[in-house]
Amino acid sequence: MAIVPRVTFPSNLSAYKCFSSLPEISTGFSSQNKLRTSRVIIAMATDSSSRSTVLVTGAAGRTGQIVYKKLKERVDQYVARGLVRTEESKEKIGGADDVFLGDIRDAESITPAIQGIDALVILTSGVPKMKPGFDPSKGGRPEFYFEEGAYPEQVIAVDWIGQKNQIDAAKEAGVKQIVLVGSMGGTDLNHPLNSLGNGNILVWKRKAEQYLADSGIPYTIIRAGGLQDKEGGLRELIVGKDDELLQTETRTIARADVAEVCIQALQFEEAKFKAFDLASKPEGTGEPTKDFKALFSKIAARF
Repeated sequence: MAIVPRVTFPSNLSAYKCFSSLPEISTGFSSQNKLRTSRVIIAMATDSSSRSTVLVTGAAGRTGQIVYKKLKERVDQYVARGLVRTEESKEKIGGADDVFLGDIRDAESITPAIQGIDALVILTSGVPKMKPGFDPSKGGRPEFYFEEGAYPEQVIAVDWIGQKNQIDAAKEAGVKQIVLVGSMGGTDLNHPLNSLGNGNILVWKRKAEQYLADSGIPYTIIRAGGLQDKEGGLRELIVGKDDELLQTETRTIARADVAEVCIQALQFEEAKFKAFDLASKPEGTGEPTKDFKALFSKIAARF
């Protein structure tokens, strides 16, 4: 009778352990079939373990939805998770089992979503609304407002306490990288966003960014320009620092492009321990950005 060899699994790969005795199970299969079955299972486990599990918080937001969807589409690279606050938000993005419910202001409620992930993309934010009628082509700055009851306490709770809770939970769980999406304008205390209801939203965002940079976790901090609901992949992306781009004509960017940069940041060492402003040239000007490694290599700033 042919002897079926025992398959040895690396002790540090927990995904394999439950399969380690399969070659010895008596099922009536020939030894050749047993070995073939073992190889298939090993291949499946290897494929799963080679993918990164990524949690997107604020997954029901306009940019968060795009990041979550892009991750779901790249099943060969990522296992996607989402975190939202309400059942309504969960249903908004499909109601899948990989979408967790939790409130970032309550540290314990977000722990289940963060356990076992490799990377975290933070897209939670207090949400100011832009007043209608702003035309970036005419220069100047847009005006914003918060809906009644959304400031300033909520700004502090979401943009400082909420992000701090996420960073602390990620550090405790051994997360390998955090991508945090913030906003340009944080160097200017007089920026219109800070004056909304005396909320100082950009001040609190900056405080959370500094907390992340000091955490020891590999990070990528993306300070996006004015967000636009346009198709991505059509424009040349520009990186800067210290709000220099706000003094130019290129201070807006499509949400889809921000989402793509979030995911690309998970793939390149050149994106780690970097903080940068992000905008794009107008469509039709320059060449659409395809080489993200080169884009990240242009960035020198750690904060």
